[in-house]
Amino acid sequence: MSVSDRLRADAGPIWEKIIEHPFVVELYRGDLPLYKFRFYILQDYNYLIAAMKNFGIIASRAPSVEALREIVEILDLEARSEFDGYTALLKELGYSLTDAAGIEPVEIGVSYSGFLLSTSSLGTYAESLAAVLPCFWSYAEIADRHREMLGGNANRLYREWGSAYLSDPYLRLVDKLKKLLDEAGEKAPYERLNEAFITASRYEYMFWDAVYQRREWPV
Repeated sequence: MSVSDRLRADAGPIWEKIIEHPFVVELYRGDLPLYKFRFYILQDYNYLIAAMKNFGIIASRAPSVEALREIVEILDLEARSEFDGYTALLKELGYSLTDAAGIEPVEIGVSYSGFLLSTSSLGTYAESLAAVLPCFWSYAEIADRHREMLGGNANRLYREWGSAYLSDPYLRLVDKLKKLLDEAGEKAPYERLNEAFITASRYEYMFWDAVYQRREWPV
């Protein structure tokens, strides 16, 4: 079993809760209230900005030129393709990039971003990959699990959003991250990788729950 597959198996109970979270199910079914989707998109935009910064740190710690090129390609995809997609989506929802940039991130968003940045800065290169993989990989698994519902989803916006995570380019990106982690994790302490992967998986669940409940700062 590869390192990434072993990590995924260990995080199984958490991922099941992620995949079956009400926000996810309602979105793929098509009956998620639009105001909740708007809230999610604005918060996820802020996460995307932190993710781009995080990949810059990971790239600087790559152990080889080949790995560096792979990470830079991922960063380029985040900075161009996904960023452009968010710009178009924000516009369709009635927002501008300025609007999104002015939104205060929720508590979990700040904590999750801080965890990723600190792991990449203070942990090992392999640990940083273990921390970023759950986000990308779980979105692909969510889309695959709810593929049938997505096919019958009458909400065009939700259908297009979900379909992106079933696309070949996105799935290749997930496979690239898994491959990088498998290579880097061969000689790394598994317990440290597992801790990073489990923590990130928990944050994924908590983020979905926060945007579903529209849970902002308590004070």
